[in-house]
Amino acid sequence: MRSFAGRDILSLDGFERAEFEHVFAVADELEPIARRRRNVDLLADKTLVTAFYQPSTRTRLAHEAAMHRLGGHVLGFADPKMTRAGDFYQESIKDVVHMLEYYGDAMVMRHFQQGAPHEAARWASIPVINGGDGWGEHPTQVLTDLYTVQRELGAVDGLTFLAIGDMRMRTMHSLGHALTQFDARMIAVAPPEMSLTDEFKAQIAERNLTIEEVDHVADAIAEADVIYVEPVVQADYTASREERGGEVSTTADNYRITRELLLDAKPHAMILHSLPRMDELPPDVDATRHARYWQEAYYGVVMRMALLALVMGAME
Repeated sequence: MRSFAGRDILSLDGFERAEFEHVFAVADELEPIARRRRNVDLLADKTLVTAFYQPSTRTRLAHEAAMHRLGGHVLGFADPKMTRAGDFYQESIKDVVHMLEYYGDAMVMRHFQQGAPHEAARWASIPVINGGDGWGEHPTQVLTDLYTVQRELGAVDGLTFLAIGDMRMRTMHSLGHALTQFDARMIAVAPPEMSLTDEFKAQIAERNLTIEEVDHVADAIAEADVIYVEPVVQADYTASREERGGEVSTTADNYRITRELLLDAKPHAMILHSLPRMDELPPDVDATRHARYWQEAYYGVVMRMALLALVMGAME
């Protein structure tokens, strides 16, 4: 297994089984720090730079919270329009990264352009973490999701993941790549225009994960151990920022998780949602035993603690 020290976290394509297990083990070791709401000095001499070209609540703040929990420092921007990177000059990624690498010891980047964090990693002398790149991938989110599954259900192996929503989303791509490393099954439910591409399905199939597709969530809800929900009504991931104007369309029943539908779910089935949500996951589901998206948010801090400690060389 390759060392994580100094390593970029850009994609889960090629992430090996042993690497998932190692990251989860480090997260287990650091989790008591988050649970006790304590700050330690593990990264007291380190600084994290955040470069967010797209809006973010959980990803940016989870990385910042993780860094603070480990005693480190954070600087960066959450709106490129307030920087030279996003104003009249529109600085190139190369120029921005060459500057930011002198300001910290690792960088997390979210960008509306697919591949932008990979481009940043070409020029940076410090580790770059992909916080979501257009329709590309979101590796730290799916590492969080699988860690949540392991903590809540005891293992990822042997489970059926029912993925519901827009399959073009970066989380869905990272999930597909990740599940190739586990003895797991994936069922997808998506509108035809938002379904998985043949190219992606072929790529995943080469690694022995065949993704089944059904038309309605009701067709597979009884088989699911993990109900992985994303919206089909959403902003354009290729835009730097999209303001919502007027009414938005509602989600068809095919892609909604309701309390009535959950009557057919397995007793232990858990719902994950990276949030924010629209009407695909009504608030009254929050009170059911299946909801795990708040725990998912908590484990998002723990997972980022593990990744930051690893890439900055504080843990091996």
